[in-house]
Amino acid sequence: MIIGLIRENKNPPDRRVALTPLQCSKVQKLFPNLKIIVQCSLHRVFSDDEYRKYDISVGENMADCDILLGIKEVPCEYLIDAKTYLFFSHTIKKQDYNRDMLVEILNKKIKLIDYECLQNEKGSRILGFGKYAGIVGTFEILRAFGKKYKIFELKSPSTFKNYEDLKSSIIKYTSLIKKQNKKIVLAGSGRVISGSEELLQFIEIKKTNPYDFLNKTFDETVYTLLDIEDLYERIDKLETTHQHFYKNHDMYLSKFKPYTAKADILINGVFWDKNIVRHFEKEDTMKDDFKIKLIADISCDIEGSVPLTIRETTIENPVMGWDGKMQKECEPYTEKSIDIMAISNLPTELPADSSFGFGEDLIQYVLPELLKEKSKIIDNATICENGKLTDKFNYLQDFVSKRDE
Repeated sequence: MIIGLIRENKNPPDRRVALTPLQCSKVQKLFPNLKIIVQCSLHRVFSDDEYRKYDISVGENMADCDILLGIKEVPCEYLIDAKTYLFFSHTIKKQDYNRDMLVEILNKKIKLIDYECLQNEKGSRILGFGKYAGIVGTFEILRAFGKKYKIFELKSPSTFKNYEDLKSSIIKYTSLIKKQNKKIVLAGSGRVISGSEELLQFIEIKKTNPYDFLNKTFDETVYTLLDIEDLYERIDKLETTHQHFYKNHDMYLSKFKPYTAKADILINGVFWDKNIVRHFEKEDTMKDDFKIKLIADISCDIEGSVPLTIRETTIENPVMGWDGKMQKECEPYTEKSIDIMAISNLPTELPADSSFGFGEDLIQYVLPELLKEKSKIIDNATICENGKLTDKFNYLQDFVSKRDE
């Protein structure tokens, strides 16, 4: 079997990769019947020569590959007929901006396996960059905090060589951040929030429980973590559980409102779809008791759980402002603005670290499944094959059949 690591051709190019040079060498030793070919790239965090140093083949032509591994969506003109692809397709929520790509994948009879849909027996995602999204998103909002209140200045995470350099840049401001006596609320669970907590704990921000967060005052900056049972309540007042919530979104109301009057910073990492109630509404920001001044919307769903995320922000311009009184976007970093960081590709700011973490999970949990003759894990993550949607994803049929008006 030949596996190809394709170049990221979506613009702007992502610097991450599914396997590092050392991991490619490791894979070929672990699986002697498997060969890896790396497509040439000028933008990848690891150079072509770094792969060659580990005796990994580097070239342009991917035609001989059986399986092609990417990260972001593949532009239609680069899709190769009848191949098996693995990447984050961002199509399972019927994202309009990727409909044409999915149609082309069907037309070219490509087998599409979506990383996002790879799950273990417990239903947990196997692959993802969530941890580094949490780390970088939290760094970005602390950076915005320092800039907004003219307390300190941090460089963009994209300028650091690795995670260790990023940590070294912020640790010097630990005492300064703690002295500001702010309240930070984290919303969500999973890898994103674990990454966020990791950075907050590294700079020694004290954790408190939700009750104390709402009802007590502190003499230092603190944070609290809100999971499903803290964020939502059932309309029928019965017990809230993860399993019931994810199957019955429309049976829940938000419990977040009290935190809008107590928190200074919101770090949002919840899963969201259109049937899930938002944390608050835009109109709430008009009220005098709406205290939140900085938001890291790491989930980055446009007008989703954080309705102020009216667009994505960028690595070059990571923060936008929202004027609660005027109910429109404004300049960030002002006294009146609520500042929102909504970068959708945060892990690419630490491409080497995030690629390594992703690759380790890929080697341990996914490659063995790909090499099996039959794998339930792979089947459940396969969106389409031989020009047809699989049964699990047949709900996308109306989406791909839609004609532009």
